Amino acid sequence: MIPLRVVLDTNILASALITPSGNPASVYKLFLNGEIVLVYSAEIIQEYEDVLYRTRLRIPAEDADTILEAIRQCGELVAPSPSIGSMADEDDRVFYDAARTAGAYLITGNTRHYPASSFVLTPREFLEL
Repeated sequence: MIPLRVVLDTNILASALITPSGNPASVYKLFLNGEIVLVYSAEIIQEYEDVLYRTRLRIPAEDADTILEAIRQCGELVAPSPSIGSMADEDDRVFYDAARTAGAYLITGNTRHYPASSFVLTPREFLEL
């Protein structure tokens, strides 16, 4: 069986590392177990780095180092094609464009930030697939 490809919005990755239970952590564990492939772009990795190392989140630097290295080693790097139209939060466009380009699901806690699309899902919706 070919693993599903997903793009994780930063809020999902951070939530999974901060709270090791719940739906974001369950999605993250699918990646750790090789059941899904994380799709990312250079801009997404930069966003992950900017957020995961924030001291106020209290994510140990070793944990952030480990997950970022795992994503680089086991994930799928894409060069997203830019989309057109407006977004509620333009900073989220990189996630949307990566998922759209790769034919992947975009997992986010903020679905309202994205255009209504069948590939934009909450963690719960993704886990129910």
